Amino acid sequence: MTNILRLFIFLFLVGLTVPGTAAATPPTIPGRLVLKLRPGKAPAALDAVLRSLGAGALQQKFPRALPPSPERPGSVELRGIYQVQLPATVTLEWARAALLGTGAVEYVEPLYIREPLYQPNDPLADSTLTDITTSQFYLKQIKAYRAWDITRGDSSLVIGITDGGPRLTHEDLRQQVKHNYADPINGLDDDNDGYIDNFTGWDLANNDNDAGYDPTIVHGSLVAGVAAARADNGLGLAGLGNRCRFMPLSIYPNTPTGVFAGYEAVVYAADHGCQVINLSWGAAGGYSRFEQDAINYAALNRDAVVVAAAGNTNADLLFYPASYDHVISVSGVQSTDQKSPNGTFSHRVDMVAPGISIVTTYGVRDNDYIAVGGTSFAAPLVSAAAALVRRVFPQYNSDQVAAQLRQTTDNIDNLPANAQWVGRLGTGRLNVLKALSRTNLQEARVVTSTFAPQRVAYTPGDTIRLTTDVQNLLQPVAGLTVTLTSLSPYVTVRQGSFAVGSLATLGRARNAAAPFRLAVAASGIPLNTTATLRYRLTATGGFQYDQYVDLQLNPDYVVLDANDLALTLTSRGNLAYDDLTGRVGAGLTYRGSSNILSEGGLLLATSPTRVSDRLRTSGGQSRQSFFSLAQATRQQPGPRATQEARVVFQDTVPVAGRPARSVGVRVRQRAYAWATAGRRDFVLLEYSLRNLTADTLKPLYAGIFADWDLPNSDGAARNVATWDSTRALGYVYAVGQTAPQPLPSAYTGIRLLRGGTPAVYSINNGAPAGAPVRLADGFSPAEKFLTLSSGTARVQRTAGLPNGADVSQVVGTRVARLAPGDSTTVTFAVLVAPTLAQLQTSADAAAAAYAVLLPARAGAAVAGFNVFPNPAAGHLRVELPAKFGPCSLWLTNALGQAVLKQTTAGAAADFDLTGLAPGLYVLRAQGADEALVRNVVVR
Repeated sequence: MTNILRLFIFLFLVGLTVPGTAAATPPTIPGRLVLKLRPGKAPAALDAVLRSLGAGALQQKFPRALPPSPERPGSVELRGIYQVQLPATVTLEWARAALLGTGAVEYVEPLYIREPLYQPNDPLADSTLTDITTSQFYLKQIKAYRAWDITRGDSSLVIGITDGGPRLTHEDLRQQVKHNYADPINGLDDDNDGYIDNFTGWDLANNDNDAGYDPTIVHGSLVAGVAAARADNGLGLAGLGNRCRFMPLSIYPNTPTGVFAGYEAVVYAADHGCQVINLSWGAAGGYSRFEQDAINYAALNRDAVVVAAAGNTNADLLFYPASYDHVISVSGVQSTDQKSPNGTFSHRVDMVAPGISIVTTYGVRDNDYIAVGGTSFAAPLVSAAAALVRRVFPQYNSDQVAAQLRQTTDNIDNLPANAQWVGRLGTGRLNVLKALSRTNLQEARVVTSTFAPQRVAYTPGDTIRLTTDVQNLLQPVAGLTVTLTSLSPYVTVRQGSFAVGSLATLGRARNAAAPFRLAVAASGIPLNTTATLRYRLTATGGFQYDQYVDLQLNPDYVVLDANDLALTLTSRGNLAYDDLTGRVGAGLTYRGSSNILSEGGLLLATSPTRVSDRLRTSGGQSRQSFFSLAQATRQQPGPRATQEARVVFQDTVPVAGRPARSVGVRVRQRAYAWATAGRRDFVLLEYSLRNLTADTLKPLYAGIFADWDLPNSDGAARNVATWDSTRALGYVYAVGQTAPQPLPSAYTGIRLLRGGTPAVYSINNGAPAGAPVRLADGFSPAEKFLTLSSGTARVQRTAGLPNGADVSQVVGTRVARLAPGDSTTVTFAVLVAPTLAQLQTSADAAAAAYAVLLPARAGAAVAGFNVFPNPAAGHLRVELPAKFGPCSLWLTNALGQAVLKQTTAGAAADFDLTGLAPGLYVLRAQGADEALVRNVVVR
């Protein structure tokens, strides 16, 4: 087997990207988090939290980073960024809540692993391999030979190649490596930069000075050759950078302790003099503020041009790092300038370059070459071109270099073969000659877009203000105007013109005094729609440039935020978020807090194998029992509350003769929130459950699972879950309340307001192997059934004592039977308060609020259950169904307080109402298997 064939097979097995299958979330480094301290906060502010989490010591990621400068707007502070290692038992959600709860942390994120971008064509079928001297067709395509007549670069211009370790002994690479002569190999940190013997780049992934050849990933050799292979040496090929050098920076681990380090390499490259940094790697999705910070530092603090491959997805999507601000996003084209078959296309792509049959240094031996393809090899062409532009225009900053490259491309939108991608391949295909020779160019650009109100997604009927910052990057412009247009039928631009006027080079303007105004359509918007807005910048002399910004519309969830508690409801039964990663939804917050509910949602069950939910299961996945029948909608004001929500969903109806895995119920969910005093700490959730099966469900269990994350006063997330039997209230609180004032969200709870027999199950999320419910290895249907069906036995009422733990809780009810076609209603209150007393008061107020709602809610008549006279004065007679059996009877007032109580073994009972204040009361008959509820008006 030839070496070329071996490489092709290796690349296919390791990295071939299948069109349209890019992952929405890239993989992460297990147990490792990155966080950024708020200005003025010290690492010591997190000591108590880190101890409670069992975390390792904080490690400052960039202690020698250049501080931000007022002369460089947008430059960032990296010295406040730290990483920390967590035990395997601690989840990201738990740690994030605990750390954000201190108030000292700006963000907490996982560290993503960004993959190299392979998309090789078939090297054995490539006839150009027979003559290497003529196979670099792309040099003619991008006018490189004529560009070299203007400049061939300079050895002082360094391109940072952040990738796998390249073969530094290759005949076409060894003379192109940038060495650090200030730190020779002698075991000392001669240049005092924190790295010992970093003479030849650095291996950021494994933290050593061996950034050279890694046989497990040849990608770095391939990329380095495209950008910087030695020219005029009579051997192999010529890299576009010609005389420019490259710095090898290895980012992929080859030791047991190594980790992906792409963004650490970006910062290293910027700090060590790389004027251009190439990133031929990435993944779809997974936006990260940490990653954007690292990019901003390189581009703004250190003035480096950052170039990234747009990805091999053949899809219109955001691909990171290419889609970050201050990155030149490069997709690929063929020799005919038609888009590469697998190149990503989007409004975020800046330009394209050849990306098919790119002959470059192979690196398995010291004198081998190969033809490869993909945006991984289009990007280093643009990186090399950026280095040449820096040689000709040394006065340009990094953003100006990017503008020069964008404004000198050859337009390929007019090619019939590219008709379907017009406007999504950037300004065109790289032309190095024009980039080095054109001087009278203009490019004004929108550099920031700020929406108000700022939301993840906007709902039908919303109105929005949009403020933009505009900067002129190249020659002065006059008569500059920014016109905003909606490319979506679901967004109307009501005010879309910004007359900027004249701007000098690097001048800026902002439309804060008269922002753009937008209106979202009131109806007809498909779920989870992306609406694209276009900025068209025009100026005197014919300048025109388009940019785009996206809005997310009509999300598959609503947020009730009328009071102090803001709660997300999804259209498929979940609370807080619609996914386990916390990206879809706004969580649950209280009085401006960070999210305090990492996961929540409805649970239904009839047996250990018939369970329906959309909660976690095993392997980091969630069950998908429920599907939406009608989108979640919000009314404000609602007919009965300040805000009301409506959701309709169901699970799969079991098929006769097949094992049943779901319950077979349609759910109509209503939710209520009030802005009035006394009702600001709760949201009511009412579920009407209809049996869609041909069998009686006996019994039917329904409940709410809630994984609460409450930080305490010293920032630690140590919680206890317990049960208030008087109120049928399961609640969670943060231990260690040592602050003079209680935290805003120190207590949370779920109260059962209506349904059958109450149930509660408190869970220690870190329970050891052998525990009845152990979330560390998932949450199985059998475990979910156990939490719903165990009633209120003392053994599972409490979790987390005495010192607090990561806890969850299920609060539910048991409905004795539900016949085919019949419905029943269960209702819960979601509560948050600073103290237990306030939580209990709010729980009583929730019961009173729901009692007021009940008269307006049609209830199913129960044969034999009669309460009369009603309205009543002095005396009340209660008749119970013949088969109801012994029961307890309560009469509760508007505050949810029991004012009368008795037990009966017969079919009837009498209450003496003498002395009761006039008003609305609730009568509750609690039997062994079910409960009956009726409103009573006392005169």
